[in-house]
Amino acid sequence: MRFTSVVTSSDGVDEQLFTLGETPTDIPGDIPDGIPGVLWTPEGATGTRPLILMGHGGGHHKKAPDIVARAHRFVAECGFAVVAVDVPGHGDRPVHEEYDRIATENQARVAAGAELAPLIADFQALVARRTVPEWRAVLDAVQEVEYVGPGPVGYWGVSLGCGLGLPFVAAEPRVRAAVLGLGGALGPSAEAAARITVPVEFLVQWDDERVPRAQGLALFDALASAEKTLHANPGRHAELPAYELDSAVRFFARHLG
Repeated sequence: MRFTSVVTSSDGVDEQLFTLGETPTDIPGDIPDGIPGVLWTPEGATGTRPLILMGHGGGHHKKAPDIVARAHRFVAECGFAVVAVDVPGHGDRPVHEEYDRIATENQARVAAGAELAPLIADFQALVARRTVPEWRAVLDAVQEVEYVGPGPVGYWGVSLGCGLGLPFVAAEPRVRAAVLGLGGALGPSAEAAARITVPVEFLVQWDDERVPRAQGLALFDALASAEKTLHANPGRHAELPAYELDSAVRFFARHLG
C-alpha cells in the first residue's frame, strides 16, 4: 500500500489517496493493476478504530459526492476510518475490455426487450469474482495503518455496491454489520445473501425502475441475518432519501462501537 497524496483536512476529517499493489504478485487474487483508493480518518487520529468499507455505484467512483458525504459523516460523528476504492473499469482504473463488451451487449439486449435485472445480476456476479479478493486485500493493508488498526469492520453499498458487497460480506468474517440495498434476489445475489448472518440494514426504493420491488423484497427475505431491518421509501432507483444516511450513522455506531 502506497500513499499517493499528501493528507488534506476538512471539518476535522483527514483524506489521503493510495494505491494498493502494482503487479499480479503483490496482492491476492492475481490482480493485474494497482487498486486506487482513498482513506478518510479523524484529523490527527492515533490508535485503533472501526473501519467502514464503502462500495460505490455503477458508473461512479471512490470519490463520488455521495461516497464523500457519507464518509465524512462516519468519520466526524463516529470517529471511524472509512475506505473506498475504484472497482474495475471505474474511476482511475483502466478500461476493462471484457466488462465493457458485456455492458454493451446487455444494453443491446435490453433495447431488444430483455429484462434488465437478470442481466445486472449476472454482470455483478462476474465482477465480484475480482472485487472480493481485492477488497479483502484492501482491508488487510488498511488495518496495518497505525491510526486504523485491527478494529471491527462495517460495509456500506447500494446498487452496484450491493451486488458486489453481498459476496464480499458473505466471505469476509471481519465484517460485523452492513448497509445494503437497491439490489434483487437473482441467482448469485440470493445465494450470497443466504450466507450473511451479520446485522443488516436493507434499503428498497418502492418505485425502482432497475430492480423490481418484488426482487428487492425477496433479497431482504433471503438474508440469513437474525437482525435485519427493511427500509422502504417511495421513489426511483437513484432517489434514495438523504435521511437514510442518518439511520446508517446510528446503525454503524450501534454495531461497531
